[in-house]
Amino acid sequence: MRYAPSLAESGRASVGLARRRAALGAVAVTGIALAAVTGCSSGSSKPVASSSSVATIPATPAATTPSVPATPATPVATTPATPPAPPPTPPPAAAPTLGQPAGDFAHGSSGFGQVKPSKIFNGGDPTGLVTDVVWSSWGGAQATATGTSDYVGPNQSVAQGTEQSATVVAFNLGTCDGKLMYQAVEWYFPQHGQAFNPNQYENICTGTYVGQ
Repeated sequence: MRYAPSLAESGRASVGLARRRAALGAVAVTGIALAAVTGCSSGSSKPVASSSSVATIPATPAATTPSVPATPATPVATTPATPPAPPPTPPPAAAPTLGQPAGDFAHGSSGFGQVKPSKIFNGGDPTGLVTDVVWSSWGGAQATATGTSDYVGPNQSVAQGTEQSATVVAFNLGTCDGKLMYQAVEWYFPQHGQAFNPNQYENICTGTYVGQ
């Protein structure tokens, strides 16, 4: 005998069936949504190449500019400073003369008034003559020379004199009549024991004999 469900039971069964169908639909929708999401994710993803399969592109070397040798600096021409003009050189001082022709020596004398004369003569006898005079100094307080003159020994006359070597000394350097000169001169014979005597000489500024 078949069991016929009551109206109430039939209603409850219909409600339960409807609930199950709704649940199954929701599950199906959820599955479709998940599949869509998964498909999008997997479709957008690209396989990553392994490091071993990536082609290495060699780096292009940087272009280098060839070095240009430095151009040496051109020296700047400089004009040397013009040195100041040296002061004018004063004229050399006049060399002294051997006295001057004056007094007893004004006439017939030789060498007086000259610079370093090679012959001296006071205008008198042969004892007043000296030749071949060679000066070893000139311009200082004294000037000396050697020459040849007439030597007259003790108790001899001038005629008995002989030509011998003599030493000449010019001294007393100073100004006479505005001119620089040796104002005295004397000669002697050292080989005969004679020596220079500043108290016996010829004053060749005034033209006189001193101490004779």
